[in-house]
Amino acid sequence: MRSAILPRADAAAGVAAGNLRFGHVFERGLPLGRIGSLEVRLARGPDEIAAAQEVRYRVFHEELGARSTAAAALDRRDADRFDDICDHLLVFDTSLPGPELSRVVGTYRLLRDELAYASSGFYSSDEFELDSLVVRQRGRRFLELGRSCVLPEYRSKRTIEALWQGIWVYISHHDIDVMVGCASFHGTVPAAHAQALTFLKHECRPLPEWDVKARRSRRVSMDLMPPEAVDLKVALAGMPPLIKGYMRLGAKVGDGCVVDYDFGTTDVFMILRVESISPRYINYYGAEAERFLA
Repeated sequence: MRSAILPRADAAAGVAAGNLRFGHVFERGLPLGRIGSLEVRLARGPDEIAAAQEVRYRVFHEELGARSTAAAALDRRDADRFDDICDHLLVFDTSLPGPELSRVVGTYRLLRDELAYASSGFYSSDEFELDSLVVRQRGRRFLELGRSCVLPEYRSKRTIEALWQGIWVYISHHDIDVMVGCASFHGTVPAAHAQALTFLKHECRPLPEWDVKARRSRRVSMDLMPPEAVDLKVALAGMPPLIKGYMRLGAKVGDGCVVDYDFGTTDVFMILRVESISPRYINYYGAEAERFLA
């Protein structure tokens, strides 16, 4: 996720250079990446944010059964107070007929720390003590990723890679040091995910100075079975693709999980330091971004 020509030791300089390489892309609202017919860019205005909310409604509410308010059900949009302060990364299938707004097939919501603290705070702070991590790591720039969803027929490696192309350009442009956010298991019974949660608890924890705890009033232990009884194949098979994707990049998992009854999920907290991302991913995504935006 850095330039292909940058060694690991030059990671910080590479991100800073992103402001120079990618500034024109953000100023003009240009695409941030493309794979085949899939094009990724930021939403350019309220109509495109509404299109993202409609995709989220189709996935979270209609498909996965999240609770809907009367207004959400009437508008068929998944919306909240954070949408106005976030950037919305959109994936378009340019091969689809009809108007551009009808071609949105995936979305990711991005919230930078300076915007969070100037307004509503972080979305995930309702479940996890993210603010204490930001205070401990003062001087580092944080990006909260959330509300990730892709329409069923587009849940492929290609779509995920298109999204990560866009995220790479975004974090480079904004000099992001740390990506954080909730990732979810479907269902409200943590014990149903005992293998996966216990594995994450014992094998994917951060150093103490990078840890984030679930809020005490909502915390559920992830230590649900003896660690020696965990079957690695079963644990990995039971993890959602988003969590496995974060793990491949080098993300760590906070302390405890939280049950979100509104969305019908069991949430864990992911912490991904940009400097710890594997060089092979830095090279791959960085090279793709440079090639596309050259």
